[in-house]
Amino acid sequence: MSPEQERGAGPLAGVRVVELASVIMAPYAAQQLGDLGADVIKVEPPTGDMTRHLPPQRHSGMGAGALNLNRNKRSVAIDLKAPNGRDALLALIATADVFITNVRPHALARLGLGYDEVAAVNPGLVYANAQGFRSDSALGNHAAYDDIVQAASGLVWLNEQVSGEPYYVPTVLVDKVCGLVIAQSVLAALHHRNATGAGQHVEVPMADTMLAFNLVEHLAAATLDPPEGPIGYPRALSSRRRASRTADGWMCILPYSDRNWRDFFAFVGHPELADDPRFRSLGDRARHADELYELAGQFAARHSNAEWQRFCDSVSIPAAPVLSLTEAATSGYARQGGLLQRAEHPTEGGYHLIGQPVRFSRTPAGLHRHCPRIGQHTEEVLAEIGFHPAS
Repeated sequence: MSPEQERGAGPLAGVRVVELASVIMAPYAAQQLGDLGADVIKVEPPTGDMTRHLPPQRHSGMGAGALNLNRNKRSVAIDLKAPNGRDALLALIATADVFITNVRPHALARLGLGYDEVAAVNPGLVYANAQGFRSDSALGNHAAYDDIVQAASGLVWLNEQVSGEPYYVPTVLVDKVCGLVIAQSVLAALHHRNATGAGQHVEVPMADTMLAFNLVEHLAAATLDPPEGPIGYPRALSSRRRASRTADGWMCILPYSDRNWRDFFAFVGHPELADDPRFRSLGDRARHADELYELAGQFAARHSNAEWQRFCDSVSIPAAPVLSLTEAATSGYARQGGLLQRAEHPTEGGYHLIGQPVRFSRTPAGLHRHCPRIGQHTEEVLAEIGFHPAS
């Protein structure tokens, strides 16, 4: 890539972000900002972020997952416990617009990297830290990963209501949702800083973020005081809410409006069901979701996937066949949108790049740096800021 390409030209071009983070949540947040053109400097120990070492990998420290999480970043290796380690980091933060970390509060305090100490070096800094629980709570310094917060935020309980088993969602949903919230919050704080000149401390507690996320629809009847029913959105908690077996596969068929259901019932030869008291309105259908989904599942078997898709498209009923993750990622739709692209890493060879799904008409986001090796840019970055270990 040319130097111009490496600098990036997205909407955040000119913004410098220092990332002191590991695993997925905060690195994913910083990756989002890097995709948008920010100069993201990943500060990691000389051994690298632990996620770098997850297999498979062609070379040490360049695990497959890290190739996308650490794209559009420069890597600076600093041992924060070594002489001048903290000084080097603070010198770097002094040049930054944003600092993102998921180091727990007590560890940041031990390192002398709490908000007050860092803001003394750079008052205009947006300082964003994220950890499992609020720092001013009794759980503030408790260890937490995705699975722990799924349990603490009610997500595992929600799964148990449907399946009878308290299982985890089979994706690191908490890390990714919270990573997006970190990025969103940083952008809001940058807007405030640009308007007022004042930096600020932004904290994103994972448990709080996911509880708020889960309550959007599931507060439901408990929204009212006194509550008019139990917590939980009935339609989403129906044990029958699942893909339907068709004549030749599986489909997600989702009539939603009154008109959708009238068209659906007519197509399966039972137009009278549209006037059934159980299914006449949105509220009726929500209260009788189990019965409705049971019937819909029985009717689905009468037609093939292709027949269902043609019918649903003709009357604007949302529908899609059930795809494997591989099928979804390699579909014509995904290929045309560049959602999974082949890229050539200078040391790791060919790899698949996860595309940036958001489209900007004037300042497109995308790849401008491949994932760096551990510490690849240490000398370059420290020279840029004029820091010399002996100084």
